[in-house]
Amino acid sequence: MYKILLDAMGGDNAPEAPVEGAVKALSENKDLYLILTGRQSEIEAELSKYSYDKTRLEIVDCPDVIDMNDIPTEAVKRKQSSLIAAYWMLKKQEDICALVTAGSTGATIVGGQLILGRIRGIKRPALCPAIPNSRGGVTLLCDCGANAECKPLMLCQFAILASAYAKAGFGIKQPKVALLNNGTEEHKGDPLHQETYKYLSEMKGINFIGNAEGRDIMLGECDVAVADGFSGNIALKSIEGCGKLVLGVLKKEFSATLRTKIGYLFMKKAIKNMRGQLDFDKYGGALLLGLKKVVVKSHGSSKAGSIAASVANALSIYKGGLVPSVEKMLEEVDFNTLIPGDAQ
Repeated sequence: MYKILLDAMGGDNAPEAPVEGAVKALSENKDLYLILTGRQSEIEAELSKYSYDKTRLEIVDCPDVIDMNDIPTEAVKRKQSSLIAAYWMLKKQEDICALVTAGSTGATIVGGQLILGRIRGIKRPALCPAIPNSRGGVTLLCDCGANAECKPLMLCQFAILASAYAKAGFGIKQPKVALLNNGTEEHKGDPLHQETYKYLSEMKGINFIGNAEGRDIMLGECDVAVADGFSGNIALKSIEGCGKLVLGVLKKEFSATLRTKIGYLFMKKAIKNMRGQLDFDKYGGALLLGLKKVVVKSHGSSKAGSIAASVANALSIYKGGLVPSVEKMLEEVDFNTLIPGDAQ
């Protein structure tokens, strides 16, 4: 039985969405055991709406909730919250595989570093979502918001982290790694990206293919797009906005006239397939890479289906051996030799 923690009070739709997602996840995997952290009375009220295997779910009562207005460092230290209780359990109990939360991104990152801890040698954790691409697979964008300012060492480590994720989570044997930049030529970008390009080209253990532009995240050949958190977050939000725009325009145009409504009936299956290919929710949330155990950060507005997908993704990544894979890849790179001290 695989134990996974779920922050039942995290997100805009808590506890309704996390609880429904938990029930859905349990129904889809009979080897799963879920531990829900949060206000017990509210969780039980939601659970009463569903039928589920009560032997594979438990509740840990926590009085506090970290909301989006809390300062992460203060909330982590001061509040007895569902997220922090989950982190302490994840740290102390060896048999717990992973944590899933749709709560505060800042608190998730801070709690991960202060409580759970980073993999030895990793300078900073990074958020890494899976983005659908034109090849029918995914491109991993690392980082997308955890580190607004980066140094070459951090970007090089992001390449290792995301490569290990591609192997453990998606079975990609030799992930193609690209550096997100404002042009594909080697000389493009600011000094940070020019230096990082040089180091990535010399690194062992990764399959670096050069620079990638923003459009290449979904249309190019790379499996991993390495980015500083500032650029990565803008890229991610732009992609999300573009997807919503396209679907919104399609809906508006197909409902405009009787002729377009009839046309929709003939194209309904194709549009459904397109929505499925572009659906971010089926991959769950972004993985917080670099920590000692698997932590998945779902979108704050996640609904039950996305929560359940995040749980399934967390379990798949754990079973794929993400953390041991990262540790092995780190052993292959001597960063002290590769990158001068002032660039670290």
